[in-house]
Amino acid sequence: MSYQSIKDIPNIGFGLWKISNEVCADVVYEAVKQGYRHFDAASDYGNEKEVGIGLKRAMDEGLCNREDLWVTSKLWNTYHHPSHVPMALQRTLEDLQLEYLDLYLIHFPIALEFIDFEERYPSEWFFEPEASNPAMKLAKIPLADTWHAMEELKVNKKVKHIGICNYSTGLLNDLMNYCQIPPELLQIESHPYLSQENLIRLAKQHGLEVTAYSPLGSLSYVELEMAEQSESILDQNVVKEIAKRLNCSPVQVVLRWGTQRGTSVLAKSISAERMAENLASNNFELSPKDMMAISNLNRNRRFNDPGDFCEGAFNTFHPIYD
Repeated sequence: MSYQSIKDIPNIGFGLWKISNEVCADVVYEAVKQGYRHFDAASDYGNEKEVGIGLKRAMDEGLCNREDLWVTSKLWNTYHHPSHVPMALQRTLEDLQLEYLDLYLIHFPIALEFIDFEERYPSEWFFEPEASNPAMKLAKIPLADTWHAMEELKVNKKVKHIGICNYSTGLLNDLMNYCQIPPELLQIESHPYLSQENLIRLAKQHGLEVTAYSPLGSLSYVELEMAEQSESILDQNVVKEIAKRLNCSPVQVVLRWGTQRGTSVLAKSISAERMAENLASNNFELSPKDMMAISNLNRNRRFNDPGDFCEGAFNTFHPIYD
């Protein structure tokens, strides 16, 4: 298969955040084996080399061709200067052992001071981790400059599509006013507790596709102490009742809510059984009544908020959402 349009993005992707280096290559290989073709990577995840090993093994063994895969990665905050954008992409391509990306995204609308690859890669959030009081060091780089460098990547055919992550409605409207090549996809946190209806509607109005990360809500954040176990969407009675009636799992119900509302979703598991279960969420339909009941769970609960975690983890208060 060859993906000609951004609309061809597979609606269930395999998220690579927090998959340890030790198991990542095998997990990626197993995901391909289970039927995943959409993989969501990032330099900041620190495992792109292992992702590349897993994908290469799958291709070498004939499980898929490069054209069958949709591979996304992201530009990290320390590489926002236009001169650093192409080199950041090149490092990602080398680590993934690929000649091109299907999609390259600006990871956060946050520009940090450049850190050389030789000094630290991935560079993460701290400017000087060994300092007595380490903090983030912001860089005065307009998002417009970074975006124009992203446009150049597409012109030079190193990436098929370009887009953005974690943008607000204001930033998206502003971007549409200065872009020469418009963004093609917006990736945001979205789940029944954070439905983001207005942002998704605006993105679609501007012609962007939308991918939802953390589609199950709190599950990715409990171990990071960014959420409480009691905040699980899967424990909601409405979700459990729908799952029982449709003879599926609560996880499948929530993933199907995400895809049925017109977003692609990023699921993750290191278990082959769970991988298959997540993909099988495409095998049924939710009624309009079920969709509305799940949407009504919205409480505008954001788990991945720099306004919270940057201050607690990186000694720097830097909100990007109002």
